[in-house]
Amino acid sequence: MKALAYIKYFFFLASKWNIKIAKYILSQEIKGEKKYGITTTGADELKTLEERGIDTDHSTIYMPVSYSVLEEMFEQLNFLTNTSFNHFLDIGCGKGRALCVAAHNEFRKVTGIDFSKEFCKAAEENLSITQQQFPNLQYKVINNDAFYFEIPNDVDCIFMFNPFDDVIMSGVAENILESFEISQRPITLIYVNPLYKEELLAVGFKQIYYTQKMQYLEAAILELK
Repeated sequence: MKALAYIKYFFFLASKWNIKIAKYILSQEIKGEKKYGITTTGADELKTLEERGIDTDHSTIYMPVSYSVLEEMFEQLNFLTNTSFNHFLDIGCGKGRALCVAAHNEFRKVTGIDFSKEFCKAAEENLSITQQQFPNLQYKVINNDAFYFEIPNDVDCIFMFNPFDDVIMSGVAENILESFEISQRPITLIYVNPLYKEELLAVGFKQIYYTQKMQYLEAAILELK
């Protein structure tokens, strides 16, 4: 079953970008899925949501972040901040890849939000597998629209993989700022494929790290203090 998913994903990536990128990402997929024991590979253009009348105009297709980029971000997070985080939030969590990898990087409270019920269910299944390795892991997956989601006041690390356009991002940035003003604490944000970084900089975030491995494989770490 996974072999078929890998093949389909390879052709999707090759058609969307090119064969070189497709080969690189697929090799990372195979290694990562085996390492973490989860099932998150694949792409979804959200057509089933559209068929049910759910507005997807401001959303991007589902694609999981590359394991290599994700692992590098957690390594840099530890190096740059040298702090112990309390609560990890993935906005647009998909099937829960970043949440599971966060658990492997000493996060013990993680929350994911996604407007697809199917993705939320898959994320919960993957997190239940991860929890078998980390019994003290607290996790929650919420089916909601990011634009209307109130950021919990103990969240101090946020992850996003370009889940929506600048319209939603501006609202999310304001939600983060509101949470920050209610409960002042440093908030670190990992933003992969940071197309709408300006909306975050506008509310006070500062970029503290940036990397680009290949075309389309870029990420930034920002901080709000």
